[in-house]
Amino acid sequence: MPILDLDSHRLHYLDEGRGLPVLLFHAYPLSAELFRPQIEALKDRFRFLVPDMRGFGQSGPADGPTTMRRMAQDGLALLDALGIERAVVGGVSMGGYVSMALLREDASRVLGLVLSSTQARADTEEARQGREAIAAQVEQEGVQPVIDAMVPKLVNVERSGCGPTVTTLIQAATPAGIAGAQRGMAQRLDSREVLARFAGPALVLVGREDAITPVDKAEAMHALLSNGELTLIEDAQHLPSLEQPGAFNAALATFLERVDSAG
Repeated sequence: MPILDLDSHRLHYLDEGRGLPVLLFHAYPLSAELFRPQIEALKDRFRFLVPDMRGFGQSGPADGPTTMRRMAQDGLALLDALGIERAVVGGVSMGGYVSMALLREDASRVLGLVLSSTQARADTEEARQGREAIAAQVEQEGVQPVIDAMVPKLVNVERSGCGPTVTTLIQAATPAGIAGAQRGMAQRLDSREVLARFAGPALVLVGREDAITPVDKAEAMHALLSNGELTLIEDAQHLPSLEQPGAFNAALATFLERVDSAG
């Protein structure tokens, strides 16, 4: 079980496959196992580096708000520990926020950018208040309210059959991890200027039925990117990587091959 010790914090991560390094950040409130369909399908061509972010999966607990910058710095520390200078960087939902934060920290490390089910704008005041309410509820009641509220929004439970998988991934999260991530997301910066400055290749993916970060959010990010492409995944909500892995993997593999061939 790969573990990286960071400032008294234990970061668990997956390191599977070979070839072009691809650093991926998972969605809230899940874990690195969200990307199991991508790893199993593509690990013969690409090396996947996927941390469990603080308070999620098998990583150590969060301590206060877990900012997107802190998680991005964890990702950079993982690359440093593995001796990897540059990688494709990407994420789903909150993982997209972390990817944009990493781009802000050090764009020279980013060979290409993959953003799925996310958005570039910061939270509104109303959204920040909503996040604080969720954080406080979880601290008092545990993770079950998050499961009840989130699973039907993340995937189409009846059609996809992914509900039990998503539930299991959320159950691995700690209340402190969920609360810390909510408060960290509330503090995140607007990343529109960061995306507009990025000249490297980028892939934006979104489920056609995503109600959390709808298609117009993906289109807005795509419009900012000078070298970006947009892929809509049919019959998918907020987690197209899990709900429609075939279509997601095909788009991801084509993009990664293009980045790899460009050197």
